[in-house]
Amino acid sequence: KARTLSGPVSDPHKLPKWNYDGSSTGQAPGEDSEVILYPQAIFKDPFRRGNNILVMCDAYTPAGEPIPTNKRHNAAKIFSHPDVLAEETWYGIEQEYTLLQNSVKWPIGWPVGGYPGPQGPYYCGIGADKAFGRDIVDSHYKACLYAGINISGINGEVMPGQWEFQVGPSVGISAGDELWVARYILERITEIAGVVVSFDPKPIQGDWNGAGAHTNYSTKSMRNDGGYEIIKKAIEKLGLRHKEHIAAYGEGNERRLTGRHETADINTFLWGVANRGASIRVGRDTEKEGKGYFEDRRPASNMDPYVVTSMIAESTILWKP
Repeated sequence: KARTLSGPVSDPHKLPKWNYDGSSTGQAPGEDSEVILYPQAIFKDPFRRGNNILVMCDAYTPAGEPIPTNKRHNAAKIFSHPDVLAEETWYGIEQEYTLLQNSVKWPIGWPVGGYPGPQGPYYCGIGADKAFGRDIVDSHYKACLYAGINISGINGEVMPGQWEFQVGPSVGISAGDELWVARYILERITEIAGVVVSFDPKPIQGDWNGAGAHTNYSTKSMRNDGGYEIIKKAIEKLGLRHKEHIAAYGEGNERRLTGRHETADINTFLWGVANRGASIRVGRDTEKEGKGYFEDRRPASNMDPYVVTSMIAESTILWKP
């Protein structure tokens, strides 16, 4: 939805609340269909430009209760906890996605009803026979930079027609805000291009890589001297809560986490240094320097970043086994 304001606004809390018909989106019953939008974060609008803004909102009932699909509300509670604030949680999220032909829902660059050559030359690839949709990817990159999103890079992925962008490092709740708005901008750009973006974790069955949203994470203690020991304790806690995390890490993830194609099996929790087949990967640099960050490779491409980021913070900082 778009609305006209009487002048420029830079503080989300100075924006008016607004409502929409939740029964039309399956978020409210028809007899009590009003859902209230609370503005939470402002970005520059790369489509209308000028003084125009994009506003990330979360949704509440008229009585002020968060509606069930509002995952930001609970995340904000976790991120405002004094113990979590003190740790300055940093996130870097690697969002993979697949570009599909509008009419047949088959990846762009693939022959209709057929398959391209096997995986190998496509990852970070260039060339008309290997990279499909770069104009969309570059437009998205530029639009996110304009919007003020902390987008840190893009690359072509292992499966042809699949790409990735990275958001971060972002602190706390802003990681979720920035990733959702970056997804919104991507949807708008693919709409202009007449292409469909899919966040399905396994858009094509068979010997093709799935799509994830690897989440890199560190706390102040992990980034300081002696951080490697803190990292190992945090990973141990994540292992103890593996089932709960998997349940919240995206729909259809079992089709992706098979133990093949750079994944660990969905029922197995293992971590390792530089191991892309692990649930949690620790980088060589982190091991060498004795401090740094680690990567949770389990989240699916369609995960809710508010859920994943706040759950990692809760499990590693607040949860007592």
